[in-house]
Amino acid sequence: MAPFSGWDMPIQYEGILQEHQHTRQAASIFDTCHMGEFDLRGSTAEADLERLLTQNVNSLNVGQCRYGYLLREDGGVIDDLTVFKRADDHFFLVVNAGTRAADADWIKMHLSADTMFEDLSPHRAKLDVQGPTSRADMEAVFGCALPGLKYFYFQDVMLAGIPCTLSRTGYTGEWGYEIYFPGSETERMWSLLTEGTSIKPAGLGARDTLRLEVGYPLYGHELGLEKSPVAAGRGLFMDCNKDFIGKPIVQEELQHGVPRYLAGLQLDSKRAAREGVVVLKDGNPVGEITSGSLAPSLGVAVAMAHLDAALCEPGTEVELDMRGKPLAASVVKMPFYKEGTARKTC
Repeated sequence: MAPFSGWDMPIQYEGILQEHQHTRQAASIFDTCHMGEFDLRGSTAEADLERLLTQNVNSLNVGQCRYGYLLREDGGVIDDLTVFKRADDHFFLVVNAGTRAADADWIKMHLSADTMFEDLSPHRAKLDVQGPTSRADMEAVFGCALPGLKYFYFQDVMLAGIPCTLSRTGYTGEWGYEIYFPGSETERMWSLLTEGTSIKPAGLGARDTLRLEVGYPLYGHELGLEKSPVAAGRGLFMDCNKDFIGKPIVQEELQHGVPRYLAGLQLDSKRAAREGVVVLKDGNPVGEITSGSLAPSLGVAVAMAHLDAALCEPGTEVELDMRGKPLAASVVKMPFYKEGTARKTC
């Protein structure tokens, strides 16, 4: 266990490698109750979110969710989050634990008088079941067929008599579900999913290696107030055909470029390069590692780094300054792991 944004969080149960492989091959359950959930309602809620978020909200179908950014005027990323459309006048946001308070303050400051905001986080629980066998395993647990959800869709369901919102977004690259339900039912839901089943608990350690293998950013590492979303995604998850807070800066960066972009690196070793390690080219600093680890599915170490724009082409050779000793690495296209089942159809 370790402290994380005011929570005691499980880093590992059996071990990071075992939990990682079990998620890739079967199904694991992750305690993500630390995540924040906001509820927004009213006739002006959609227009408010359209202005607040970089992704298009207006085109969402009821039952659909979409990933995007919450930006400051200067283009800094306040948070990366997912918006759920419950109805034309009812939306649900899932935000990061460490930014929850700042997110709430910023959002409320930019809402119309007729938009109602509620922070559901203290009363809602969230568990994620991830892995290629997650659907079959959960159907066996609950004795019913799960809805045939498309990727980034959700539906309200009853599971073992518990009212739940079931979504299929994921942070591991594998087929899986997020279950949102009343916090008072957390122990019961955890027990149902783990006792006498093939679903095994996994902690933050495996969650990090799984998301790194598929190139997903982590707030505070690849994204942040001083880290450009253009550098991280080259325009992905932003709709510049609409107005949103921070758009002028984003447009300027898209047009003229930024000094460094996020790139994937594969190391010539199983030795992990951690955040902050300097990337070198011909002995000169050209970037910095944002996340790095052994990739258990691949048997080599990989990393994401903010790298000088001219060096982001796959195949470019660089070195990492590992406490004064150079370690060879090469730029590769992300995701590192390409066999994930997340986008598999029902």
